[in-house]
Formats: sequence, C-alpha cells, structure tokens
Amino acid sequence: MLKRFLRKPGFSDEGLELYQAIVAQGRLPVFYSDLSVPDSVDGRFDLITLHIFLALRRLKREGAVAEALGQDLTEIFFADMDLNLRELGASDIGVGRRVKRMIEGFYGRALAYEAALDGQGDRLEEVLARNLYGTTEVQEAVLVDLATYVRGADSHLLGLVWADLSKGRIDFPQPCLGMSHNGG
Repeated sequence: MLKRFLRKPGFSDEGLELYQAIVAQGRLPVFYSDLSVPDSVDGRFDLITLHIFLALRRLKREGAVAEALGQDLTEIFFADMDLNLRELGASDIGVGRRVKRMIEGFYGRALAYEAALDGQGDRLEEVLARNLYGTTEVQEAVLVDLATYVRGADSHLLGLVWADLSKGRIDFPQPCLGMSHNGG
C-alpha cells in the first residue's frame, strides 16, 4: 500500500526501495525486545529516523550524484509520517503541525548522531539514550550494544557500492548482542 500511496511524480522507485528496506530494518523485533527501544509510535519513529540518518550519511559520501536520491528518501519518509498520522486519526490541522515537529526532530537527531559518530559531540551512547529512549530507563549494557550496532552499520554501509545504492538496494547488518550483556 505504501508504494501505491507514495507513487506520485517525483518519488523514484529507488527512493521507495531504500525507504522500504529502512522500515523493514527498523521493525526488526530485536530492537524492541533485546535492545529495549520502546515499542510505540515514538520509538518506531526514532528507530526509523536513526536508520534513515545512516542511509543519508552513506549517500552523502557519494557527493552530488546521490543528492537527489537522499532528498527523495527524506520526502518519502515525511510523506509516510503524514499518512501514518492521518491513519491514527489526527486532524488535517493537527497533522501539519505534528509533521513539522517530526521534521525538526529528524534534523536535530541527525545532527546529534553525525557529531557523535564523528567524535565531535556527546558520546553516541548518550545521544542514543536521549533520542531513542527519552525518559525510559535503559541499562548501560543495552546502550553499548546499540552504539556498537550503529557504528557497525555505519561502517557496513560505507562498504556498499554506489551501483547498488543508486538502484535502491541497501542492507543493514543484524544487531550483534551479548558482549556487554554477558559481562564480556
């Protein structure tokens, strides 16, 4: 259904493919069960935001050639957020304000993730705690595992070739758990 709704002039098949792969990754049960991300509208939004950020970070490394695909990806994300809010029963007036807040939240989170991965801001664990967990209590071991996953995903995506990305093909590594949970 998402493809039908979002198939409008301007959204590329490649952008839709990227977005669907990102959403599939963000829906993996391991994030909610083992990594304690809140299984809520906000938790899912924040997890998809994290994965879109990682994809955009990878696309940015391609320079101008990937700019249109990155723009397409963010527009598809915001259109999907609009659709989801409407399906949840938000009024037309309320949707615009909420999507605007989501857009601002997305860019704020992206800047914080970028700085943390580049070693120029707060520790990645602190940024993840603030953005994915909010006021929810989370164990340090879980934050370490999630930060390890994010760094690994960033590195993994760097190894993807532009020929695949340009066709909308992206894959993420599976979260590896246990080192910090087992005291190892």
